[in-house]
Amino acid sequence: MNKGIFNGNRLGQARTYNGYTIKDLAVEIGHPRQTISSYENGKDINPNPIIIQKISEALGFPIPFFYEQDGDIKVGSTYFRALLTTNKRYRDQQIQKMAFLSTIYTFISSYIKFPIFNPLDLQNITTPEDAAESLRNHWGLGIKPIENIIFTVEDKGIPVTTFETPTDAIDAFSQMIGIDNKNIYLIGYSSNKTSASRIHFDIAHELGHIIMHEWSEDVEALTKEEFKEREKEAHLFASAFLLPKDSFYFDIKNANLTIPMYTQLKKKWKVSIAAMSRRAYTLGVTSYDEYQNMMRLLQRRGLRKDEPLDDVLTTSKPTLLKMAVQMLLDENIFTPKEFVDELAYSFNLSLEPDKIEELLNLPKDTLAVKIPTHELRLIKGGNILAFSKRG
Repeated sequence: MNKGIFNGNRLGQARTYNGYTIKDLAVEIGHPRQTISSYENGKDINPNPIIIQKISEALGFPIPFFYEQDGDIKVGSTYFRALLTTNKRYRDQQIQKMAFLSTIYTFISSYIKFPIFNPLDLQNITTPEDAAESLRNHWGLGIKPIENIIFTVEDKGIPVTTFETPTDAIDAFSQMIGIDNKNIYLIGYSSNKTSASRIHFDIAHELGHIIMHEWSEDVEALTKEEFKEREKEAHLFASAFLLPKDSFYFDIKNANLTIPMYTQLKKKWKVSIAAMSRRAYTLGVTSYDEYQNMMRLLQRRGLRKDEPLDDVLTTSKPTLLKMAVQMLLDENIFTPKEFVDELAYSFNLSLEPDKIEELLNLPKDTLAVKIPTHELRLIKGGNILAFSKRG
């Protein structure tokens, strides 16, 4: 029996996580919409236990979740690619997932020392091009292609995860949280997308928001024009970060920029033909008409959505959060059950193991059954993920 007070906010969070409206949930459990609304809005803090059991089963959240108090972790805005074309319900669903992920990350970071993100000093930087070039220098990347941007950003202290999304209109999203007076950034991207070149651009786009934009304001409150300007800046940053002007210009300045030539360049740069064509125009190698002609040609040939090499080029999956959890299990800091229980006890977040696995992109049953692995000492770019037991 739950002795706490029912928390209507938690019902809203679980419902949003599943992408349900109040009406959807009411139909699912066979009770009036007004009943669900009264529970969620705090008008009824002693709900019928039988109805809560049905809600728990329908949404896949344990009953204690609905009686926990909300945490006090500082969470900033969430940036989305394609914000203006994505249904708000789907955006809210991913925002809720990122909010839960923020709590789980805070929990893990109390045991694991993650690589530290050092923000770029923007004092003398006025354009996305300058920001991209400065970040490459700041991270010691030079002007070569980035083979695996997920490894790169995780190595520099920005954890990445991937979720299934209910629509292909969602590409990627980023979230800021505050821990120990430090801003930590998380990036999520849709696992519906499998093209390495598109994933690379999506991650670079979110990196542009992290590097250049304000995180204390409500992104949803921006005007349409203000948001378009933010998106344009993040887009230009991603293009310049993935295709640095000096080296990419050298590759294209005397080239016959046909689809076969762009396909060869795509093998090297792991960036889409559409993005490279736009970058060629931005760098003054092609005219606007030539760029438009290339876009029309790709469209006529059915290559705007599925380009050449999209089914060939690969990129590695996020590993930072996965390895951190596996380290805690391998070093017997927690059993899988203890991990789930400690998250609930110390951070007021009771979740089923499969939900945590989804949020952290863990292999199925990682938190259900202990899976022995080789001893893990994660070393990335000189940063060691070390563990420490509290107590």
